[in-house]
Amino acid sequence: MPVDQIASLRKPIPFDADHLDRLMDEADVDVLIATSKHNIQYLMGGYRFFFYETMDAIGVSRYQNAMVYQKGKPENAAYIGSRNEVFELELGKFWPARLDLSSLTPTMTLQRAADHVRKLGGVRRVGIEWDFLPASGAAALREGLGNIEIKDGFLPLERLRARKTAEEISYLRSASEHVVEAMKEAFAVCVPGRTKAEITETLRRAEVNRGLVFDYCLITAGTSLNRAPSDQKIAAGDILSIDSGGNHHGYIGDLCRMGIVRATPDSELVELLDWIEQVQQATRKLVKPGSRGGEVLRVGEGLVEASPHKSYADFMAHGMGLVSHEAPRLKHMGPTPYPGYDAERLLESGMVLSLETTMRHPKRGFIKLEDTILVTETGHEALGDGARGWNGAGG
Repeated sequence: MPVDQIASLRKPIPFDADHLDRLMDEADVDVLIATSKHNIQYLMGGYRFFFYETMDAIGVSRYQNAMVYQKGKPENAAYIGSRNEVFELELGKFWPARLDLSSLTPTMTLQRAADHVRKLGGVRRVGIEWDFLPASGAAALREGLGNIEIKDGFLPLERLRARKTAEEISYLRSASEHVVEAMKEAFAVCVPGRTKAEITETLRRAEVNRGLVFDYCLITAGTSLNRAPSDQKIAAGDILSIDSGGNHHGYIGDLCRMGIVRATPDSELVELLDWIEQVQQATRKLVKPGSRGGEVLRVGEGLVEASPHKSYADFMAHGMGLVSHEAPRLKHMGPTPYPGYDAERLLESGMVLSLETTMRHPKRGFIKLEDTILVTETGHEALGDGARGWNGAGG
């Protein structure tokens, strides 16, 4: 179908263009070229090409699309994709007026992106996603842009996504609630003799049956601290941790809950999980507009440090959304290493944090709670907040 025949089907700009322009001013870039799945999805209003949703490899290369945005001139935005995306074009999935659906590989796509940037005129600095651009595409872009300076465009794109819209929040709420519901289903089949791999498969099916895309399951049993699905068999009296991520329209629900197999937790186990709950609740109270994100982390870490569990416990807080660790970034070089450059920035309504208190007890095993907390206009809301105690497992 010719482009001019479907112009009326195009969507409006799906993000706050003025906000992005301000962020680009701060980053000193004139044009952004997004090449990651998550940033293209955000800039394109939720669009991901279904054909390459789970597998990028094709032939001797890989599928690579791109979104080009010029500061202050959204009418010059361009989307570059593959020829099969004409099916999505016919369904009105694209808002940019400038489309090139003749590309496929990183080299082809970034050559076309460079061609488009050169035609814009007056562009001196282009921001790209270095860590989400194959080397072949980066080489093609360098060659195509000539003397135009290439800078890191990661930060303006991430901060654009930091405050979630009502639609994004609904996706995160659904993902979180469904992950917890699926965990309950998985706990129910944790009978003695079943393996961690079998329980993980039950969880996967339970998440998929609820409309989620299963991402992962970290699972422990008994006193083992090994969190990989495996052939380890469950025994009566074992404690279990299930830490899973499942996403809804790309937005992740990431929570951890505890269970015990056909037994009642003894007083020590009750005390250990109660302490974790106290840390979680104390840090939740700080999640509100105007609080400094780093203070949430400092309080949680301080409670761990002041406890008798400090040698085998830790606290973590991080932003989440389309990516499991995204803005606001609060911890410097934690288990997922990145700079905590948002620690002193104020929390804003619409931001989403994951709070997680973890214990690797030398005798009792792995005990953890992880919660998803939304910053609201007046405070916070916990998403998927059920099943927080010792869940009975195995019937």
